Amino acid sequence: MEAIWQFLVKGGITMIPLGLCSIVGLAVVIEKAISLRTKRILIPEVMAVAENLTSPKDATLVLAVCEKHSGPLPNIIRTALVHRNLPREEMKELIIDQGRQEVRVLERGLITLETVAAISPLLGLFGTVLGIFKLFEVIGRIGVGHVTEVSGGIAEAIITTIAGLAIGIPALVAFNYFTSRAENLVLDIERCTSELLLKLKHFEADRAIS
Repeated sequence: MEAIWQFLVKGGITMIPLGLCSIVGLAVVIEKAISLRTKRILIPEVMAVAENLTSPKDATLVLAVCEKHSGPLPNIIRTALVHRNLPREEMKELIIDQGRQEVRVLERGLITLETVAAISPLLGLFGTVLGIFKLFEVIGRIGVGHVTEVSGGIAEAIITTIAGLAIGIPALVAFNYFTSRAENLVLDIERCTSELLLKLKHFEADRAIS
């Protein structure tokens, strides 16, 4: 543990913002790993009642189940059912608006993760420049004969680069993964809602014929 601490200390002052980036990035990854779980978004109970809707009367049951839960899927289905008697275009617009709000919830924190992925290598590069600057300053003052003094600047330049890449690369991978996961969940929600609305439309058509 002490060896790791000494290694990080050699990176100089740039390691402080890099350390903060690593903490923030890790916090966002943990939060998204929990909040974007399939069962947390595509709630099985809500999915089951929506898929097994067989008559207009069942809409009340679906609405009651949605009232028991919170999240993007029940919120969008609730909006669709509450406004199911509106003209199709108006109801579609309301659902789209609600969907946009839910997408913001699903993607919350991803901008922060993207920022960490972008600035960490830049901070590493900044630390590298500082290390090289200190290296030339030492060489200009005492020459190249003092290996210990010269190696300090080299170490700082290399360590910050390593740290920046070590933080930025996983953060970028995590950002792309969670963005793709959020988009896929949104598509699943839209599919479920569209199927539900189609069933309700058929019920209305059958009622009109009878």
